Amino acid sequence: MKDYLIVGSGLAGIAFAELALQNNKTITVFENYSQNSSLVAGGLYNPVILKRFSEVWKAQEQISLAQDFYSVLEGKLNTHLDFKVPIYRKLFSIEEQNNWFVATDKPSLAPFLATELKYNKYNGIDSPFGFGEVLQSGYVDIALLLSKYQSYLTNQGLLWNEAFHYGDLDVQNEYVVYKQERYKQVVFAEGFGMHANPFFSNLPLDGTKGELLVIRAPELKLDVIIKSSVFILPIGNDLYKVGATYNWEDKTPTPTAAGRNELLTNLKALVHCDFEVVDHLAGVRPTVKDRRPMVGTHPKHPNLHVLNGLGTRGVMLAPAMAKALFENIENQIPLEKEIDIKRFKKMSWD
Repeated sequence: MKDYLIVGSGLAGIAFAELALQNNKTITVFENYSQNSSLVAGGLYNPVILKRFSEVWKAQEQISLAQDFYSVLEGKLNTHLDFKVPIYRKLFSIEEQNNWFVATDKPSLAPFLATELKYNKYNGIDSPFGFGEVLQSGYVDIALLLSKYQSYLTNQGLLWNEAFHYGDLDVQNEYVVYKQERYKQVVFAEGFGMHANPFFSNLPLDGTKGELLVIRAPELKLDVIIKSSVFILPIGNDLYKVGATYNWEDKTPTPTAAGRNELLTNLKALVHCDFEVVDHLAGVRPTVKDRRPMVGTHPKHPNLHVLNGLGTRGVMLAPAMAKALFENIENQIPLEKEIDIKRFKKMSWD
């Protein structure tokens, strides 16, 4: 009997799989590549909500866990994944400058905000009021991480590249059976694909479509991430990711003309140099209205679990949420009420 059957190998699934392996658990991962939100994400980790200069929920704890987690993966996969790059928030007025200084005095934000404004000159970007620098920020090359980790799982014989068929899952009291293999636990980490899961489809998972562009801009020469109405993320060779849009109506992972136009309009308002669009990506983020992840155990099937709803901050959240679920299953450490699916008390369960 194996310990874990894991459905999904995006950020959430990989985080749980790696934690299980580090604890000498046996696993099998199923992936049908139907969900691409992790693959097309910008990969930013940012401990501050820059629209209103407030702290991300449990930011320091998540950042610390995430940086340790990706460092271990870099060693394991012999690949550079975590790029520690400051985020420069463009400031638009004296009032915004003052708001920045007020934020730097808050104990919860002090570790993340530089107290001196930056007046770096970047080709094509006017910023007479300077930039506020976010510390402990950067990005993870998620596409590279997924590719390398999925190859690692394949080489170990742990990844099945096929759709998971819920009707073939035989749920017993002490274990489950799938494809003639017995498992102690099942973890569903399917992102927006959870809507097809009959065990957890009644959870209020929303989907927020995001689109981003990849541009080539040889004149820009950025060495930081710029955040304004869009973010501009340097990824090397004069290439930059530009994002992102938020669409709460369209639940398809297809790039749209409207999304492209929105990004280009905001980009042209920010930069005044030549660039060309070399790629246009889209995906549906698994989001929740209360902006907290969905983690926990099915109330009628104690060996079925969910790890979902990481939304726009998957890079930061995935290691911490995987750890919380793993410790809850293995050591009965209670989940925090903010993330536990028990908070949806009015749900009816099959």
